[in-house]
Amino acid sequence: MQRVGNELNAEAHLSAPIKIAIVDDEASMRRALARLLKSAGIEAFTFSSAREFFDDPIHQQVDCAVTDMRMPGFDGLELQEQLSRTLPHLSLVFITGHGDIQGSVKAMKGGAVDFLEKPVDGKTLLPAIRRAAERSRALKASHKERMALERRYADVTPREREVFALVTSGLPNKQIAADLGVSERTIKVHRARVMEKMGAKSLADLVRKAERLGAWSADYLKTASAAR
Repeated sequence: MQRVGNELNAEAHLSAPIKIAIVDDEASMRRALARLLKSAGIEAFTFSSAREFFDDPIHQQVDCAVTDMRMPGFDGLELQEQLSRTLPHLSLVFITGHGDIQGSVKAMKGGAVDFLEKPVDGKTLLPAIRRAAERSRALKASHKERMALERRYADVTPREREVFALVTSGLPNKQIAADLGVSERTIKVHRARVMEKMGAKSLADLVRKAERLGAWSADYLKTASAAR
């Protein structure tokens, strides 16, 4: 593995240095891409195969992987499939020396940010890498937020979940109390506990958190309907 570069240049629009993995079985291509990224202030890690990439812990820290489509053994599409299971937030930019239309369609459907043909130049590759890095970071942040919400939601009791679903569907306390056959005071207590457990600062914030959890899914709607 070869590491090149240190910091993002001043013109880059991401707050932290971009870390990119280059996966290609051609040593000359790896060197050329590494030089290009270094000239743009991007930190690069090079790998001669997808297996070498996965065996290195750095694969969990990079913002994007630039990978060849065709490689011996573990090819680019197989790399994409593996990442979709283990690191679904990590975006890919494919490069290939072959005009493989079927492969490019499959790669794009699998979530690739771009599919470029060799030889690739900086004017095309660098913007694609920055788009991929931004996408990866946004997806990773979103995943972390959801996991935090799910941990909070795990502490919400079954009855509080009913109240949560009904409150965030827009029903007033009085109607929720009638639907559940309890007092309005009881609903207010449950509602306050839900707000506290979910870390919500307002009803609007609670609704946003419910949406992030999938509050309008069939499971939530079934809960709300059954409670009425």
